[in-house]
Amino acid sequence: MNTETVFEPSPPDAHWREQELLLMREVMKWVGRSLSSSEVLREMLHLMSELLGLNRGRVVLRDSPAPGDLQSQTTASIRHAYGLTGMEMRRGVYAEGEGITGRVLQSGLPAIVQDIAHEPLFLFRSVSAAQFPSETVAFLALPITLGNTTVGVLGCHRLRSRQRHLNDDLSVLKVLATLAGQILHMEQLVNDQTRHLRARNAALSQALSTHAARYGLIGSSPALLKALSELERVSQSQATVLLLGESGTGKELFARAVHLASPRSTQPFIKVNCSAIPDTLFESELFGHERGAFTGANQPRPGWFEQAHGGTIFLDEIGELPLSLQSKLLRTLQEGTVVRLGSQREVKVNVRLVAATNRDLASEVQAGRFRQDLYYRLNVIPIQLPSLAERQEDIRELALHFVNRANQTHQKNVYLSPEALDALTLQPWPGNIRELGNCIERMVLLADQTLVTREQLQRYLPHASVQIPPASEATPPSLPDTLGVRAYESAQSHTLQVLQHAMAQHGGNQSRAAQSLGLTLRQFSYRLRKAGLR
Repeated sequence: MNTETVFEPSPPDAHWREQELLLMREVMKWVGRSLSSSEVLREMLHLMSELLGLNRGRVVLRDSPAPGDLQSQTTASIRHAYGLTGMEMRRGVYAEGEGITGRVLQSGLPAIVQDIAHEPLFLFRSVSAAQFPSETVAFLALPITLGNTTVGVLGCHRLRSRQRHLNDDLSVLKVLATLAGQILHMEQLVNDQTRHLRARNAALSQALSTHAARYGLIGSSPALLKALSELERVSQSQATVLLLGESGTGKELFARAVHLASPRSTQPFIKVNCSAIPDTLFESELFGHERGAFTGANQPRPGWFEQAHGGTIFLDEIGELPLSLQSKLLRTLQEGTVVRLGSQREVKVNVRLVAATNRDLASEVQAGRFRQDLYYRLNVIPIQLPSLAERQEDIRELALHFVNRANQTHQKNVYLSPEALDALTLQPWPGNIRELGNCIERMVLLADQTLVTREQLQRYLPHASVQIPPASEATPPSLPDTLGVRAYESAQSHTLQVLQHAMAQHGGNQSRAAQSLGLTLRQFSYRLRKAGLR
């Protein structure tokens, strides 16, 4: 026996109730899904048409007056619509009190037009009369309010021949108009809060940037401001600060910032590069010596710790400190005294220590090259400095700073095109800020035109495929060959003979000798000192 399920049709009123409930459910889903009034209102107008046959729905909102324009008439425009073309929406502009829409906007009362073809106030502004069907078309317009203010109009067309009561449509439209007002109000609150937070963040960033500029630090990236914030929080204490990070990240500037932000800012700031002091001179340099302590010690000399009394001493590359001196440094830090070479007398010193290293001191301790107790004494407040790769937003500002500085130093007038600046931000810069600064200085010195384009910049960028040949004792590289790209070499990269040869080739001029070897003057001087030459 065949059985067939028979579905009885729902009564007309039940059908429309189902459609209304479906519309409300779907609209509320969109409200929970999006904070954008555009998305929610467009979907609401779409569902009005698809489920209830309320066609060409539109949301008309008041236009904001032009700044300073107090004479122009208040208008409102179609902002969201379904079933209208872009051109039809653009034509939908109404002065307050003009036509049906303008009157609802002005009065704040709903309007019902039973037949738009016989209503003189209906303007046919968006859609011409010829585009409507021959049957009777009604127009419904309800005010959208925020508080007691009418801010817009929800309007739509409906065919009079539909099997649905007009009052049912009005009831649904009243709910939707109220919901539209709440959606717009919520969006306004969110936008106001967002503007407030953005303004507050901008003020905070500006304040931090001002602090950064006060310390000579260039940039406003989150990574830089985070490190600076940590630095300022510890600057008022007397605890030792250990600056960690890759070579070329600006440790000296951060160390000076610790000093400038502290109560010791008016006292001496002494910087010592431990990698630039020969092992035989370490003790004398740090702790001083008495007359006759060694050959050539004709006068007593206070060391760097005594010279920093009341202020801050910055020990850069502290991982290079000889193991034999680490215990003496530890005693100085613990007891606040130094003993000069050749003396038995303790001298009291009041010094804040800031140390820096690009080495992994914990690994150095494990390898027996660094004292564990000194490591714990230094690692009180470690601050990780960001690499340039973490500060990509700062590259443009840093590049412009280096261009200005190099132009002033070398009396040039070179500048970068916007495309060239973009190219700089795409470079990896393994040598960090130091590498960027050297690249810019090289460019300023060698540029044969005032404007450096992206293509011309390629000559000065440190491409991985272009390497500086290693320095040779017999044939040291010439000046033009080595200025193109300079590799970042270790402190032992050039022998004593190569350094002496370069000095002889350039008549004792250290700057020219350094350039011929692809080194900065500072690096060349370090190597001379490392070799025991002054």
